[in-house]
Amino acid sequence: MVPLAVPNVLRHKYRHIDVRPIAGALGAEIHRVDLSQPLAEDVIAEIRRAFLDHLVIFFRDQKLTPPQQLAFAERFGEPMPYPQLRGLPECPLITAVIKLEHEHINFGGIWHSDTSYLERPPMASMLYAIEIPPYGGDTLFANQYVAYETLSDGLRKTLGSLTGINTSAKAEVSRTREDRLREAGAELKVLIGEHPVVRTHPETGRKSLYVNLGHTARFKGWTDAESEPLLEFLFHHQVQPEFTCRFTWQPGSLALWDNRCTLHNPVNDYHGFKRIMHRVTLAGDTPR
Repeated sequence: MVPLAVPNVLRHKYRHIDVRPIAGALGAEIHRVDLSQPLAEDVIAEIRRAFLDHLVIFFRDQKLTPPQQLAFAERFGEPMPYPQLRGLPECPLITAVIKLEHEHINFGGIWHSDTSYLERPPMASMLYAIEIPPYGGDTLFANQYVAYETLSDGLRKTLGSLTGINTSAKAEVSRTREDRLREAGAELKVLIGEHPVVRTHPETGRKSLYVNLGHTARFKGWTDAESEPLLEFLFHHQVQPEFTCRFTWQPGSLALWDNRCTLHNPVNDYHGFKRIMHRVTLAGDTPR
């Protein structure tokens, strides 16, 4: 494997916000910001810069109503409905992400990039903690720029010509939605999106690996059996510990992550406790 490149995450200085990296690969907490208040354009510009620099940003001790969370999300993009579940009755563009005390499977509990089976997958996702367990329930994030950059030249060349077939119906991730779909009286929608295995970020120009265990089923023009060995290698490679960060939630924590260059995995280690989060998904472009 190519030696791990150290991300240049400290290249920008900030005048209005306090940015504190939490790991070498990605992730930073932002302080000195009250998200319940209207923020000036120069503050939003610095938050967006930190988002692009660190790939996932976190805020602590926020007190947000659903409309306030949505208003903050709208400063970064266009909120879109989640394709599998309805949103909150009072705020349909916010989806409740819930695990109840008696449930053993958590929603989306596998490494994935949100809804990569759509023709235009989301640019970003925003998650706000309403109720958390007394321990556990952390979320892991993985840097897919570095996952791509640490592959050999030969494999990068091979992957550059491949298209991934992404589906909403892979068994591993479908199981994580069963409780919520059953509760809503809804059925799983089978959606399929074809995207380049290596995509170029439309804002940074950097290339990232764009496959994930949750949704990528095979390569276009390849059989499942032919695709499996290479996909298994990539699924393992892209979430090595040195590519990741881990976030411990508290009530009032908010995370905003870039779906174009990260994966995430909510850890399912809090059986017997309730966890309630509110998510906003921001519309993206067609991967290229």
